[in-house]
This record gives sequence, C-alpha cells and structure tokens, in this order.
Amino acid sequence: MTVLTLRESGWTAPKALLLDLDGTLYKGDTPIPGADKLIEEMTARGVPCWFVTNNSTRTPAQVAEHLHKMNIPASPGQVITSAQAAAEYAKRNFPGASVYLIGEHGIREALREAGLSLADDREDAAADLVVQGIDRGLTYERLTAAVRHLLRGASYLLTNPDRLLPTGDGYLPGAGSIAALLEAASGVTPTVIGKPSPILMNYALERAGVAAADAWVVGDNPHTDIAAGQSAGSPTVLVLTGLCTEADWRQRCEAAGALPDAVCPGLEDIVEWITYGKNQREQHWKG
Repeated sequence: MTVLTLRESGWTAPKALLLDLDGTLYKGDTPIPGADKLIEEMTARGVPCWFVTNNSTRTPAQVAEHLHKMNIPASPGQVITSAQAAAEYAKRNFPGASVYLIGEHGIREALREAGLSLADDREDAAADLVVQGIDRGLTYERLTAAVRHLLRGASYLLTNPDRLLPTGDGYLPGAGSIAALLEAASGVTPTVIGKPSPILMNYALERAGVAAADAWVVGDNPHTDIAAGQSAGSPTVLVLTGLCTEADWRQRCEAAGALPDAVCPGLEDIVEWITYGKNQREQHWKG
C-alpha cells in the first residue's frame, strides 16, 4: 500500500505538524520506525513539529525526556498536553476558581503554573471547579469529595475521555472510566478538553501560531486524532502504525465517523509524500 489520499481539494504543504504520540511515534518505550527521521526532516525543511497528547500525567519536560530516550528529537516547548490545555481553559473561563483535582503530577503542575488554587480534601472545603484526569492513586474518599463538589454546583473539566490506558502488558482504566463514575453519581456532564474535542487542538494551533488549514494532524486513532483534527478544521493523516491496519482502517474510520484526508502505512511515507510538489501529490489521489 502506498499513500492513499481520500480528498481532492484544499491540500497545501503543511506549515506545522501536530503529531500524536503513543501509537504514532512510539509504542510504550519503543519508537516506531521513521519517527526520528520524520522530525529531523520536517525541522530541516522549516516545518515545526508539535507533540499533542491526551496524556495528562506527565509534564512537557517528562514527555520530551521520554522522546529523547527513543532518539526522537523534542523539546518541552514543543509538547502540548491535555493537562496544559485544561489549565489554560480553566484560567480563561473560571478565573480565580478554587479547583478540586483528581489527577496526577502533570495536571497538578499545569494548574499550579496557570496560577489556580487547589482545594484540599477537607469535607467543608469549597471548590468552584472539578478538574479530572487519570489518577492511579485514586481513593473512594476522593471520589466522594469530587461528587460532593459537583452536587454543590461546581463545574467539571475532563482532561481526556480515553476509557482505557494502554500499558506494556495490557490496559488500565483511563480518565474516561473515572469520568463515567463521576457523571453517573453527580448527573454533571464534563467539558472534555482532550481529543476528540477541538479544545486541545485549538490550543495547539494557538501555540503553533498557524491557521487550522495549514497544520496537518497526524495520528493512529480515528476516534481521537482524526476526529479532533476534523473538528478543528485541519487536514488529517491516519498512519497505520498503531490502532489501525491496512485491513481494518476504513471500518474503524467509518465507525468513528471520521474519514481522514490521507492514509499512510508508515512515518517514512509521510516524509516522502510531503517532499512531493503539489502537482505530484495530486497525481496520488485515489479516493
């Protein structure tokens, strides 16, 4: 399979790439072939690469360090997390709010850097906003506290809706699974920040300083990456490096209601394809 392009209009060379991480550039601690070359080649061509992740547990510095260990060039300034986007959304929409947090180090640091104050676990503590991500140290008592805040009128932000978190030996319940419990108990529907919501992508576009039409969104998951790119109005490229295969990608995309603009077998194919001139790219339309 070569690059399969599915839409015939609106394509220009990218001014930035918004790249998913797990399943797109690496799996666990193993880089996907061509990840380093893709970043190096795009950087050499003056096309900045931004790493956009639903993961709210790590800080940008930790994400960049993880990429460096796999020889994928990255700086903390290129990393955009759902935690950062959630903190910025909270800062803009709930200025001065007291936040009750269910989450780990990455979101805690993002909220602190945004200047937001955290409510403690005292039963009489008041919170204007519940911010929730994945929390692998979560207790029933802290779930109870979050529900009480929501029942008292607190607003609710969810860093990302992923119900499962992939690990090296299987899956863990993700932030979306915790959210399902909180929503069922409180009746409060959260504002979702991470993919497929356009909030994270719009934040990434703002950080990148480019219009949506000029940023290509590259990812392996139709339900999150491709759907988010489309919601933001960006061209989308599905890579068959993670969730989807050549045999099932169309079925998965149809189930997600998110058909990408192009499908690439691997990351090397993106490098080769972007180096084509516009006329040569148009000769590859097969949809």
